[in-house]
Order: sequence, then C-alpha cells, then structure tokens
Amino acid sequence: MTTDFRALHVPGDPLLLANAWDVASARIVAAAGARAIATTSAGAAWSLGYPDGDAIDRDTALDLVRRVTAAVDVPVTADIEGGYSPKPTDLVETAAAVVDAGAVGVNFEDCVYDEPAALLPVEQQAERIAALRTGGGDLFINARTDVYLRGVGDPAARLDETLRRAAAYLAAGADGLFVPGVTDLETVRDLTASIDAPVNILAGPGAPPVSALADAGVARISLGSSIAAAAYAVADRAAHELFGPGTYDALADGLDYPTLNTLLS
Repeated sequence: MTTDFRALHVPGDPLLLANAWDVASARIVAAAGARAIATTSAGAAWSLGYPDGDAIDRDTALDLVRRVTAAVDVPVTADIEGGYSPKPTDLVETAAAVVDAGAVGVNFEDCVYDEPAALLPVEQQAERIAALRTGGGDLFINARTDVYLRGVGDPAARLDETLRRAAAYLAAGADGLFVPGVTDLETVRDLTASIDAPVNILAGPGAPPVSALADAGVARISLGSSIAAAAYAVADRAAHELFGPGTYDALADGLDYPTLNTLLS
C-alpha cells in the first residue's frame, strides 16, 4: 500500500488530506471520498487529554494510529510530531512501530517545542530522518520544516533556509517536504520549483483554493488540526449557549445519529 500512497503525490493533482483524530473522524473522511487518511497530532492529543507538542507517549499515539488503520480501507499516514524522542536509536524503533501499526507514511517535525522560534539544527534533524528511514523501510517520510510557521530568522532569508533544510532532509531519506505557514502563491511556486520532491502545503480559511495551489505545483494539501479545532468549537458554542441563553442553535447542523452510528457499525 506504500507504493499506492506514494503515487498519490502528483504536482498539479494534489493529494487532499482532511486530517482525522479518531476512528469516527477517519470513517467520516473516508466516506467523503478520501484517497488517503492523515492523522493530526494535535487533534489526536486533545482527544486523549494531552496538549500537542510531543507530550503524548509513543505507545498511546500509535495505539490510535493502529485503530484508525484498522477502520479504513485507504492508506493512512501518521503525524508523529518529533518522533516521541530526541534519540535516533529510539526513532528507528518508532518507525518500525508505525509500520507495525499499519501506517504507510509519517509527518516528522523539526521544531523545538519549548522554544517558539527555534528549530533543530539541520544536521541533527537529518540524522533523525535517516534513523526513521532505517527503521521504517519504505515508509513515506513527509519531513516538516517550520521555518515559516514559526517565523524563524529574517523574513527575507526564510525561503533560502527552507530550501537548505529541504535539500538536507531529502538527502537523509525524506520523500516529501511539508512547509506549513506559507500559502502565498509566489512563495509556493518558488518552493515547488526548487524542491525536487512532493511539496505539502497546510491550508485553511484564507488560503488559496485547491485549484490555485494545484496550479502552483503543490502535490499534497493538508488541513492539519483545523477540523478537530472546528469540531471542538461546536462543543464550546453549544455549552456556552446552553449555560447562557438556554438555547440549542449551535447543534442545528450536526450529523444525525443514524449516519454516525452506521459509519461505525
């Protein structure tokens, strides 16, 4: 199935990923016509009572991945954050565990979680990617760099820094590059023209439509944690409405009980 998943990354005809965080959301996304399922680390962590940012342990995170892969008939790629350990030896084991859980790909981040504007040194992250490749075999490694998302360094130098990291990560064994935090089409075109691998963009409200990102050469478009956050926003609105005016309008557009129950039968 990894080969099938790899073939879905086509510049101009991007793989669209409406990220799921549990079995129910994965089944909903699959029923809508998804060609693959991606998990969101933030949504998964929130659903299990943890904050995002490598706060969840590997076994707990991968247990959820295992349940998602068993619940859908399309390839699943797992958001493993920073791999649950700084040690390359541990990352070899993590990659093998991801494969054992049934996933065919991973997202893997280069940020430093307790320093908002810091990224791991390029050489260190490249070593970590190489460890994932060793343990994961043919696993599709989508190497994420947060240069733009975290606003690292001089704005004028961010493209060059992203491309420097992309080259190092690909040389270490990554298959694709995920560059969240950038959606302006000029920069996206620069990225897709300069990176010799599928480029993944994080989209959401205010981002160009799929057609425009496809025309810019994007091979993969993700929604990240935004669907999970939107779902929790409904819970927030419904609770405030109940405890405030005592009305129920926030619940008006929910999926009906038979639909959800049938999806999980």
